[in-house]
Amino acid sequence: MNLQLRHAYSLFIPLLLLASVFVAFQPSYAAPQSQQNANTFSPGLQSQAEQDDAVAQYNLAQSYLRHDPTNDDYQSALKWLRASAAQGNADAEFLLGYLYEHGQGVPCDYAKAAENYLAAALQGHSTAENNLASLYQHGQGVPKNLSKAFEWYLASAQHGNPVGQCNLATLYYLGSGIPRDYANAARWFRAAADAGSADAQNSLAVFYYKGVGVPLDYTEAARWVRLAAECGLPTAETNLAYLYEQGRGLPLDYVAAYTWYSRALAAGDASGANRRNQLSRLMTRKQLDEATSLLATFSSEPQRQPSPATGGTFSLLETH
Repeated sequence: MNLQLRHAYSLFIPLLLLASVFVAFQPSYAAPQSQQNANTFSPGLQSQAEQDDAVAQYNLAQSYLRHDPTNDDYQSALKWLRASAAQGNADAEFLLGYLYEHGQGVPCDYAKAAENYLAAALQGHSTAENNLASLYQHGQGVPKNLSKAFEWYLASAQHGNPVGQCNLATLYYLGSGIPRDYANAARWFRAAADAGSADAQNSLAVFYYKGVGVPLDYTEAARWVRLAAECGLPTAETNLAYLYEQGRGLPLDYVAAYTWYSRALAAGDASGANRRNQLSRLMTRKQLDEATSLLATFSSEPQRQPSPATGGTFSLLETH
């Protein structure tokens, strides 16, 4: 079942074109390892659930929600989630919190979302920790408290959650609720980047490009932004194009620049449109034909999706 988890993620650097607003994070909900096959309904699952097996109750609830559930499915799912949560199952507590936060099958109720997230967070559920932090950051269901938001983002990050790591890095970068600390921002973006977060890879690339919290290093910037671009992150595709166009960290290559600008545009990032148009006036017909051929090759490849920890992203394009 695909769930849209909150991701409070806002970034801004002077001289960069950025979306400095909180945006939604949309990964798939990741069940614990022992429950990864919960989406397959087995004949014995209901029997186990009726015998007060908390894991079976949680898995049965997931089986009701895995497709496009009807109201009856939601009510059945809620029944088993509540039964599982009553036994202290952190995954059930988290999922209940999510349903209350987003009003799925129940009226939207941030206070109940916070209550269930807290129960799961106190057991070290890293996604619940992140989502509870977001509620504190925005004052939804709980009093707005940036210190509490920081504490729970830190807990999520320390438990290895890439979304929590990105959010913590953002707080350090902005100095939101804590003293601004670029080195710690870079540290946590790197942790998330190492875990495969395309947004974190892109953000870390911009840090290297600007020398923010890390030494200025165009080669490292190019390495990280390429990883994010190859994951299909549109802003990273624009940034990679820009590095090719400028010959910074990569060989100057108008064909590659034009190709990556085009890929980003096709994926919905229009920030490089003017640069691509200007570039097309400098390129020879042979270069344009080569870029067109490369784009045709890319379009025939399976579309790669950005890794889960997505959110607001940095752009390398300087304002004028």
